[in-house]
Amino acid sequence: MIEASGPAAMPNSPEARDKAYLVHGLTNLRQHLDRGPLIIESGRGVWVRDSQGREFLEGMSGLWCVSLGYGDKRLVEAASRQMEKLAYYHLTNHRSHGPAIELAEKLIAMAPVPMSHVWFASTGSEANDCAARLAWYYWHAKGEPQRRKFIAHRRSYHGNTIATASLSGAGYLHEEFGLPLPGFLHVECPDFYVGALDGENEKAFTQRLLESLEALIVAESPDTIAAFFTEPVLSSAGIVVPPEHYMAGLQTLLRKYGILLIADEVVTGFGRTGEMFGSTTAGLVPDMIVCAKGITSAYFPLSALLINERVYQAMLEQSDRLALFGLTMTYSGHPVGAAVAREAIRIYEDDGIVAHSRAMEAVLHERLAHNLAGSRIVGQIRGRGLLAGVQLVESSKPKRFFEPALKVGPRIAAAAEERGLFIRAIGDIIAICPPLIITGDEIETLAHRLALAVADVEATL
Repeated sequence: MIEASGPAAMPNSPEARDKAYLVHGLTNLRQHLDRGPLIIESGRGVWVRDSQGREFLEGMSGLWCVSLGYGDKRLVEAASRQMEKLAYYHLTNHRSHGPAIELAEKLIAMAPVPMSHVWFASTGSEANDCAARLAWYYWHAKGEPQRRKFIAHRRSYHGNTIATASLSGAGYLHEEFGLPLPGFLHVECPDFYVGALDGENEKAFTQRLLESLEALIVAESPDTIAAFFTEPVLSSAGIVVPPEHYMAGLQTLLRKYGILLIADEVVTGFGRTGEMFGSTTAGLVPDMIVCAKGITSAYFPLSALLINERVYQAMLEQSDRLALFGLTMTYSGHPVGAAVAREAIRIYEDDGIVAHSRAMEAVLHERLAHNLAGSRIVGQIRGRGLLAGVQLVESSKPKRFFEPALKVGPRIAAAAEERGLFIRAIGDIIAICPPLIITGDEIETLAHRLALAVADVEATL
């Protein structure tokens, strides 16, 4: 749509240069050569503006990450101050610096369950990858090196390194990439609305999934399984909120077989679910917690892996035996990222962002329910805090889902963009993840524009 006229038609325009030189993720590369990019030039609060001057309500916080909105001067100034003072230093060979020390201390103090130490990386993918490696390292230290396998949910997303793409349960991450690697196992997504059998209630659904998990553990041999990865709310699976007793039953099984639990809080951390950490929302007591995205509100690439005492003690013993801890990254604990993250946490606390997220949950769900009430293709609205999913269906009663080839969800996302709203289609689930600073009036605008987009597409079905 941008190609037809204007700068996109010019041979040396940014749009033409983009197509000539850039590769875009989660994009049909052939279609991109025909369609071209939508270039975003500026942002303020929950709004972004493109190169043509059009404004969009950013209903996905970029990629689930700009929690404090665009143009926050405190974060900009924190980065600037640190760049002037110490633009970079590493954490290898006994070196350190103040921002990493202060941030690590704060993260341990605010952790939802007792944690001991922090490992820093740059992205959620890296931090999840490091969690997998540390799980292997832990079991080597404990004399059980055969514990190599990991379990995660189908439809889940844990990153895009080789290990984390293998952990993820989404087929598009595996197809033609030679993934998943052996030993990366997947169990049914705890999505009651989609996965329940006819006549099955939540209790029976939960029991069936837990029995299936235990059967997998037994079949694979418990002493070969290193860890289970899960999000408290499965964001990229379509904002899946597991049934009430699922997480408790999951943890009972993991304790029974001595399997580590790793909580992927890349999306759910820092107020997204109405608590500072989604582990509190879901009642999880993990051995490791992976944080990213909201930790800096995406103003600087940074991620953190929180490690409990038993894992850390094993790391101590193993690194002493080997004379070196062999995991390192150039940008681990980058001083600018650490300074921005520490300032972001101050903003979360000073401005009551978590309480605001909790309060806006009811507003978001009420406005979505009200504005979408007239649609026959909306089957369910679900979520926690300022994280919501709208499940699209061909029919609610009887429950019948659209054929994937119809691409109803992507068509609604495109229609929403035409109406000045960015949301995300995960198949036929509309994901909504606005900046946590969003106001009630802005939520009303979001819900209204989404309802118009749904009606646009519904009229064509």
